[in-house]
Amino acid sequence: MTHSVEFLLDDSSDQQIRSQWAALTAAGLPSGDRIRSATNRPHITAMAATGISPEVDGELAVVAMHLPFPVTLGAVVVFGHGSHRVLARLVVPSSELLSVHATIVRMGAEHAIDDTGVPALFAHSRPGAWTPHVTLARRVRIDQIPAALEVLGTDPIEGSVQALRRWDGDAHTEHVIGGI
Repeated sequence: MTHSVEFLLDDSSDQQIRSQWAALTAAGLPSGDRIRSATNRPHITAMAATGISPEVDGELAVVAMHLPFPVTLGAVVVFGHGSHRVLARLVVPSSELLSVHATIVRMGAEHAIDDTGVPALFAHSRPGAWTPHVTLARRVRIDQIPAALEVLGTDPIEGSVQALRRWDGDAHTEHVIGGI
């Protein structure tokens, strides 16, 4: 299972994304709203790996002391290949976001290990390869994309990053660090 370190949004931005999830669901489209876990929330994944040691939490707490910072959720983007896609809102890459991301990856990479002790940071998490986004829907059929785009609209969402979260995909637990 995937482990991650994530940026969590302020209440207003979180609610606006949840409203978009609900609008997609109301239109009969796939949505992040369909994940019924208590830990399901809008977020920006900063780092992902096959495993992340909880020992990183102390270092993340130092990073969290520099929160909040502003963030803009911009245009809808379509990821993937094959017959289904992922819809997400791109995050405008401010210098502050990129700097904090690079710090998290630098600190977190040494704690990203698999069961055999091999470094396990996913390449798409690294600075220069990272595409910051907030997922709106997974498994969207290609023929559903126009309807989804119409539901979602184009207005940006102005908000802030309020906290960090370490997600343990094996235990399905979240560890919120700072803020919120």
